Amino acid sequence: MCIRDSLRPAGYRRILVLLVRSARRHGGHEVRHVELAQVQQCVLKTFAVVCLFHHPVSYYFTEATFADGTEKNANSFLFTHTNYCIEFMSTVAEAKRRRTFAVIAHPDAGKSTLTEALALHAHVISEAGAVHGKGNRKATVSDWMDMEKERGISVASSALQFEYAPEGHEGEPYVINLVDTPGHADFSEDTYRVLSAVDAAVMLIDAAKGLEPQTLKLFRVCKARGLPIVTVINKWDRVGREPLELVDEIVTEIDLQPTPLYWPVGEAGDFRGLAHVSADGEVDGYVHFIRTAGGSTIAPEEHYSPDEAAAREGDAWETALEEAELLLADGAVHDQQLFEQCITSPIIFASAMLNFGVHQILDTLCAIAPAPAGKEERELDDEFSGVVFKVQAGMDRNHRDTLAFMRVVTGEFDRGMQVTHAQSGRSFSTKYALTVFGRNRDTVETAFPGDIIGLVNAGSLAPGDTIFAGKKVQFPPMPQFAPEYFRTLRAKSLGKYKQFRKGLDQLDAEGVVQILRNDTRGDAAPVMAAVGPMQFEVMQARMELEYNVETITEPIPYSVARRTDADSAPELGRQRGVEIFTRSDGELIALFGDKWKLAFVEKEHPELTIEPLIAD
Repeated sequence: MCIRDSLRPAGYRRILVLLVRSARRHGGHEVRHVELAQVQQCVLKTFAVVCLFHHPVSYYFTEATFADGTEKNANSFLFTHTNYCIEFMSTVAEAKRRRTFAVIAHPDAGKSTLTEALALHAHVISEAGAVHGKGNRKATVSDWMDMEKERGISVASSALQFEYAPEGHEGEPYVINLVDTPGHADFSEDTYRVLSAVDAAVMLIDAAKGLEPQTLKLFRVCKARGLPIVTVINKWDRVGREPLELVDEIVTEIDLQPTPLYWPVGEAGDFRGLAHVSADGEVDGYVHFIRTAGGSTIAPEEHYSPDEAAAREGDAWETALEEAELLLADGAVHDQQLFEQCITSPIIFASAMLNFGVHQILDTLCAIAPAPAGKEERELDDEFSGVVFKVQAGMDRNHRDTLAFMRVVTGEFDRGMQVTHAQSGRSFSTKYALTVFGRNRDTVETAFPGDIIGLVNAGSLAPGDTIFAGKKVQFPPMPQFAPEYFRTLRAKSLGKYKQFRKGLDQLDAEGVVQILRNDTRGDAAPVMAAVGPMQFEVMQARMELEYNVETITEPIPYSVARRTDADSAPELGRQRGVEIFTRSDGELIALFGDKWKLAFVEKEHPELTIEPLIAD
């Protein structure tokens, strides 16, 4: 709430509610049935003084008469509770200008390129990089690992934060918290963790390929979690499918109705610009894009009315108009409520490589993406709480530290504040708190709900952990995926055992793989469990690069994992083709040779606890 709004009649009521709420919450004066007119002047003066002139309230007030006839010292009452009101207003106002979302898609759909383009349009970087850079075009900021640069894929999610103000926007700019996620199925666990820490998702679809398997999987996850989705058809500068065909596929495959906000002018491969669809469902303008050299800088735009667009683009404009109007006549008009319920999805066509349609995506997210909200029993203005959704080691090669990515859920975070780790009950200081842009770091002093910050070496935090201040809260843990691939890992040289253990513990906490141990195999050759085999490659590469340990992996004869308990473990361990392990979080995991062996044991021993590990 801005100050000028607070000083209007509607604002008085809001402030009065906050004052009463504060009194009740903090055990102060009980105030009921207060007449607005009798405190209006008092509130006006108070907030004018406190918010505009920064003078103590006590200098200006004596008494105020309330409706019940009692005399209260306005000085005492307001001085006690005005700070709370200002803090509340600050927290809620800051949260309202946050937009926290993830970019998700099938591999090679252009997620990292789009992330780079979004940062370019926010003027965070001067030149956009590319995953497959040509000539002198640099690499992307978000793909900072050597393996990512070599392979041209993302293997870990990357968090970027920047400010952005749409054209014509008044007041403070929006704060964008953007997470670029890996698209490869082998790293889907990392992506799923991110989805629990954002308020919306930008789903990228390749214009030529449409809905691919990983895209479908992620769409369904978002829908199941009620996460609003903005659909972006990317690579429209290349030859691809018909736009209406892509819309029909989305409706048919995932039962999500796309609603056009910007419709492409020119077929795939001949991307000229975008027709803008108003809130009333009318095509009211045309944005024409001008190419830049290599696509590394912001593409200039020219704006035309519908009549001017028809004269300029001819048949291409008429075709775009007919297609858009066909969808709009069928009821495909943006509805904010249906969008937030994940029933409809605004659709935008773009080319991340050429920077066409990029700022339109940003403008759309600022306009319609939901702002942060409270969670569980905590509201936005309650005391600080946050949830860790990712742990990343090796971002700073000089210090070998570990960075825990945390989403601020409620309250205000201040660097250096004392917080409590809900899982262990241990208290620690947050002296080293950072905002992260790719591999670059900046110290953060204050963060608000929706912000993503990094805590350095903050006491063995793991994905899913809750940290809080004040009254205890513990958010539900993040589920771990059912692994399908298993290998042992050991160091080539026994002299590297210390570094081996350190790297193993840090990468396990980060979630690169799950580490399984038992007494038979010992700590020198633990078992790695992974969703996909590429995770093993990442594990070995990072062990060598970050911890200077060459490793050897060997397959083991298991393909199915199930959760068990201490009572069932002894009997299960006696079965042929079954081995019992302890995961790092303390869970007992039984590995079976194959699904037929699992079925046999379940049939012969129905009394034993054998539970599936479920991703969601």
